[in-house]
Amino acid sequence: MTILVTGATGNAGGAVVQSLAAEQLAGRALVRKETPLPDGIEPVYGDLNQPDTFADALDGVTGIFLLSGYDRVEELLANAVRAGVRKVVLLSSSSLDGADLSNAVAAYHHAAEEAVKASGLEWTFLRPNSFMSNTLRWLDQLHAGDVVRVQFPEVPVATIHPRDIADVAVRALQGAEDGSVLRLTGPVGLTPIEQVEILGQGIGRPLTAYPMSRSETHDALFASMPAPYASAIEGFFGDGTIDETSVNDTVARVSGHAPRTLQQWVRENAGLFA
Repeated sequence: MTILVTGATGNAGGAVVQSLAAEQLAGRALVRKETPLPDGIEPVYGDLNQPDTFADALDGVTGIFLLSGYDRVEELLANAVRAGVRKVVLLSSSSLDGADLSNAVAAYHHAAEEAVKASGLEWTFLRPNSFMSNTLRWLDQLHAGDVVRVQFPEVPVATIHPRDIADVAVRALQGAEDGSVLRLTGPVGLTPIEQVEILGQGIGRPLTAYPMSRSETHDALFASMPAPYASAIEGFFGDGTIDETSVNDTVARVSGHAPRTLQQWVRENAGLFA
């Protein structure tokens, strides 16, 4: 068994690389330039938006960990079929659990899911909650002081450790959960204010959360990203069009271990906040 990991230097793909290495499973990491990789993981140089740049690397691959939102995905999947790949595990989104599939975030994830279904390959779709690593979005504020401005301060989110997503992905890439759509949650719903408190305790700083109003949040979102994506996020958490508060047992059931806590993620990554 050999797994090709796309997005191998990102939060989710990088975690899949780590999980493969931890289980001593063969993997190929799609990267754009030379980067350190664990033993047993070989680099594949290419661009996910240009499937022809790594088509030869699909020979001998049994499964692909795939990200949504990239160009020419149908070409990549056709290359995979020709190479004898059996399965795709797609990192999709909790946004697809909402009623509105037309918003910008849900739309590109939905398109990726449909392309994988149409390919004829076996598949598992992962729809995780927001990542614990999203805590890093506060880095610039932490460099400036101990006050962290938080959006949607009253909304608890059961954020998920990327390694839990990865551990589920590795089980699926070994043949589990074929044809399943898996909603993945962390162990407990925490408001952003509670998340800031846990972060402060973990890095040894007296952090204070400033709860942004809906108006402040709206302005900040639309100033930081294209309007269709800002509107989607505001709908998800401001209007409650998706549920990332509820907790389920999917991580434990599929991976065989309890989901990791935010406290654990902070301990592992405290150095990033120095």
